[in-house]
Amino acid sequence: MADVRPLNALHYNLDAVPSLGDVVAPPYDVIDAERRAELIGRSPFNVVELDLPEAPDGGDPYGHAAQTLEEWTLQGILAADREPALWALTQDYEGPDGTRRTRRGLLCRVRVTDYGPGLVRPHERTQPGPKEDRLRLTEATRHNLSPIFSLHPGDAWRHIEGFTRSEPWGEVTDDDGTVHRVWRIGDADAHRAVTAELAEAELLIADGHHRYETARTYADAIGGDGPHRYTLMALVSLEDPGLTVFGYHRLLTDLRDEGKRNAVRAAFEEHFELEPVELGDLDPAGEEGIGVFGYVDAHHRQGYRVRLRDASILAGRFPGMSEAYRTLDAAILEKLILNEALGMTAEDVEAKRGIAYTASADEALASLDSGAHAVFLMRPTPVDQVRAVAAAGETMPPKSTYFFPKLLTGFVFNPLS
Repeated sequence: MADVRPLNALHYNLDAVPSLGDVVAPPYDVIDAERRAELIGRSPFNVVELDLPEAPDGGDPYGHAAQTLEEWTLQGILAADREPALWALTQDYEGPDGTRRTRRGLLCRVRVTDYGPGLVRPHERTQPGPKEDRLRLTEATRHNLSPIFSLHPGDAWRHIEGFTRSEPWGEVTDDDGTVHRVWRIGDADAHRAVTAELAEAELLIADGHHRYETARTYADAIGGDGPHRYTLMALVSLEDPGLTVFGYHRLLTDLRDEGKRNAVRAAFEEHFELEPVELGDLDPAGEEGIGVFGYVDAHHRQGYRVRLRDASILAGRFPGMSEAYRTLDAAILEKLILNEALGMTAEDVEAKRGIAYTASADEALASLDSGAHAVFLMRPTPVDQVRAVAAAGETMPPKSTYFFPKLLTGFVFNPLS
């Protein structure tokens, strides 16, 4: 069951910053050095100073984040709520498919539990590096700085929708054109209704697995009960009409060796049917079937629709795994091409040795001119399949899903002490 609560948030004092848009930021893991500098250029109070810290003297970045958070609080840049609140969030966006939608959710704190049936389910594998980084940041700041994106059954939104008919507390249009609006909801009856609605819910992590596992580690290290047993989440209904998943495309970056190129060709001949297609039609989104990809290499520049010839081979390739997992495009590609043909291990894939990712088909194709040797364009993984894999207690290969739009960091922070 899910223990969902309002939070006594720490947040920006809107009277003390030029605009909310100048101080929020995308998730830390999509920000490179150039983007970070651009965000700091917008405002010295941009949240990357906390969530992606760099000490100016080359010292401890985590200590710098903690000191900065304390200084901004003392200066009145950040304000602490005395009363608990839920925060309604809407995101008006245009997806990679060109369709405009609105995704609705709420920012809250959720009690940290182990993974398992009726509790919280992961759906992707995690890596130790990001978890160590997020743990050290949490230990230093004693706050959750960015929300974990999770999905829930049912309709919690109906209990807070009425509060969104007033002016929002804050509004930001990000660089993708997504309009983010947040409302602070202090109504105790609404809090109780949301808590009751989600009391029996099983939550599925859509994005933020590393941060959730960090929250578990941190809570256990502190011990006992208290605010540290909760973590910041953005919850969206699985039935929300604005919930969408798009494909994460694979860029192969280590096919210089002729033997590897021949191995890919041999795997195609053994397991797949290839149909030549124009590059403008390479994206396989909307195609039916199991194991369907778009493929093009940097040498021939001929696009192919690649389709698994015989799905009956999958049971032997994935013994003991659910049908939902066996029929994942990402799992089929990882097994038959990356692992069996190219000899890449799961650790290689997770460490991005020989592989890179992008959610943009255009960027994927453009990468053939900037170092990628071949590209696989992927179909979106249906939400129902994500749920089925998680319910089976299995985790997908990295970057199997691209939930869009991303959540911004900087609307609210969750105190852990």
